[in-house]
Amino acid sequence: QPELGKPKRNCYSLPGPDFTYGMYMHKMDGGVPEAIGHWDAVKARPRKRVMPRDFVALGSRAVSEGCTTAREFALYYKFKDIRQIDKGILRYGGKAPPGMTFGRPSRPSTPIFDIIQHRYKELWMEQQRARTVVQRVVKKKLKPGEVRENLTSFLRSHPLPEKKESFWHLQRFEKV
Repeated sequence: QPELGKPKRNCYSLPGPDFTYGMYMHKMDGGVPEAIGHWDAVKARPRKRVMPRDFVALGSRAVSEGCTTAREFALYYKFKDIRQIDKGILRYGGKAPPGMTFGRPSRPSTPIFDIIQHRYKELWMEQQRARTVVQRVVKKKLKPGEVRENLTSFLRSHPLPEKKESFWHLQRFEKV
C-alpha cells in the first residue's frame, strides 16, 4: 500500500537530469529568443482558379445560333466552352474598389459617463411618466356611464351622403 498522502510509485526508472524530453530540431530550434525575434512568413502564391461553365450564357448563345433540339444543344455545349466570370475581388492580394466596405459597422461605444450617472434609467423613467399621463388623458375622455361609439352608432349620427340619380341610360333602353 502507498504511504499516507502520497501516490503509488511507478516501477520505471527515469532518465538522469541531463536527459532532454521531446524531439530536438536541428534547423529550427533556437529557443525562445528565436521565436520572439522573427517569424517565418510564407508568401501566398496566386493560384489560377478554373471557373465552372456558364450554362446560362451557353444556352442563350445556342438559341441565338438557332439550336432547337436537345441533340443540337448537346453538340453546341460540347464544342463551345464559356466559363463564369470570377467575381472574387479580394483574392490573394487583390485591391478593393474605392468606397467599398466589407462587414458590419461596429457598434458605437457606450458612454461610460452616462452609465455612471444612471442617465438611461432617468430617460426610461421620463418615458414611463409621459406614458401614464397619456393613459390618464385617454381614460378621462370617456365619462362614466357613457357608451362607446361603434360603427353602427357612428353611421346613424353621420349618415353617408345620398347618391344623386344619374339620368343617363344606355341607348338601347331609351325606347322602352
